[in-house]
Amino acid sequence: MAKAKYEMKVERSLKMKAEEMQLLSDMHLAPFMQLATGLIGKARHAGGNMFRHQMDTLAILIDYGYIDSVLLKASVVHDTVEDIPDFDRNLIINADDEGQQVLDLVLEVTRREDEDKKQFLKRILDTGSQRAKVLKCADRISNMISLGYVTDPKFIERYCDETEFFLLPMALEIDFNMYQELINLIMTRRRYLEDGGYFCPSKKHSSSDKIEKKE
Repeated sequence: MAKAKYEMKVERSLKMKAEEMQLLSDMHLAPFMQLATGLIGKARHAGGNMFRHQMDTLAILIDYGYIDSVLLKASVVHDTVEDIPDFDRNLIINADDEGQQVLDLVLEVTRREDEDKKQFLKRILDTGSQRAKVLKCADRISNMISLGYVTDPKFIERYCDETEFFLLPMALEIDFNMYQELINLIMTRRRYLEDGGYFCPSKKHSSSDKIEKKE
């Protein structure tokens, strides 16, 4: 039997340890938060703005016990390259001594000009680094929670399909607790559609070729 690419994380501490608190205290997150404020004017489909989404992704990672400085810094600016017009990538590089690593991770989870949404997610699933998959799963948990405020049934169905086909296998590689949360989020969102009479439970779900760019 082939060995898994990554060792799946299965434990989730309910309380931050003293050494983790110190590591978090020593991180220079403020320069990256400042860069992320450029997303305040970028509205989201579910309401709010993209700056808040960056902070939410950061909180989800900490909630799951990730105290990796490059990962957390990247979470704070993970949408800047894609969503701020003419964003200067050197701003991330020069933010601190880990800036280049942070930018490399941000670019891993940034959709390229020649990619549609399915190709983008498949790239991360097939060839992404462990950090990229952890970040993308945290990002998706945030998006799936926000999906509860979306009233467009087609958007919800498409987004649940996308999460099932690409994010669940990604989460299953890296973090079992994230995997479980994503399953629960898919179930509740699809139940909303069923309760509203949008589709029958027997309807086959298939990956859509018309996946929205921005959530």
